[in-house]
Amino acid sequence: MIFEQVATNGCQSYLVGCGETCAAVVIDPEATQVDRYLALAARDGLRIRYVVDTHTHADHFSASHVLASKVGAPVVMHRASGAPTVDMRVDDGDCLIVGKLRLQVLHTPGHTRDSMCLVAADRVFTGDTLLIGGTGRTDLPTGDSSALYDSLFGKLLALDPALQVYPAHEYKGRASTTLGEERATNPRLQVRDRAEFIALMANLNLGMPTHITEALRTNLSGGKTVAQMLAEAAASVPFMTMAQLKARVESGDADLVVLDVRERDEYRAGHIPGAQLLPRGQLELRVNKELPDPTRRIVTCCELGRISTLAAATLRQMGFQRATALDGGMQAWREAGYPTRSGEAP
Repeated sequence: MIFEQVATNGCQSYLVGCGETCAAVVIDPEATQVDRYLALAARDGLRIRYVVDTHTHADHFSASHVLASKVGAPVVMHRASGAPTVDMRVDDGDCLIVGKLRLQVLHTPGHTRDSMCLVAADRVFTGDTLLIGGTGRTDLPTGDSSALYDSLFGKLLALDPALQVYPAHEYKGRASTTLGEERATNPRLQVRDRAEFIALMANLNLGMPTHITEALRTNLSGGKTVAQMLAEAAASVPFMTMAQLKARVESGDADLVVLDVRERDEYRAGHIPGAQLLPRGQLELRVNKELPDPTRRIVTCCELGRISTLAAATLRQMGFQRATALDGGMQAWREAGYPTRSGEAP
């Protein structure tokens, strides 16, 4: 087996090839690494036969469609995936033949409805179902803690404990583990029963992934890049200058809502006086509850002015027709010497 593990800010993807037949598969490709996959395959004389996403990613931008188009290979996902660009929809028990290698599909819903693992002779690619020292979260779209319990304890952990585990994410520099090691040491696998596992998953209190809605939208469409979405958003929303916003904030404009769409730590370090915190990753999930009046004038802001543009475009699509974006970001606001406040959101 020819094997390459490619790390991208904690996201893990894999090039797996058969040295005898020169066939290969790329698993969970990341959008910024397309040239690297192509270079690795060319170096070893491999032909990429399949491009696989183990699930619909909410935390990285998939390169499956772009990479598959370049090499003339099908995009493979579980049949439960909603992505329209999938060429081959597989089911539990199906097998991908990569030269003399065999990758068996194990449907493992829970993190997402379409999550699956790929089982090889000596290793298993677990996507976000099983991580090193953790599991996939279940509080994102189509997540289900009860289903994840069944996938882990009824399917994955029933396999050979010597199988090497290669997940789709790893943030501490560890390359792999084994199913046996995870069963013995993974804190989320030390539960007594389903009820305890569901309670554990319900109380993780995790922050939302950065750019979750953009990642989901891109991965479900299989097409647009972040740059394309930014260009489209900028063409669909008006902007407010920093000087105009400063004047309105200082005048106490009661119709104005300054919506800071950064993460909590960034907001806490310094924000526009009176700004309301609503991280971009949670916008579509929370905005109707936190901003029930769609007629308010909303100005979105972020660190550099890009994510706030996407946020304003999303708000307009959701019916907040007076949503605008700040022309610039908090970095420019600070450099201009405009006032900020620090501390937690009210």
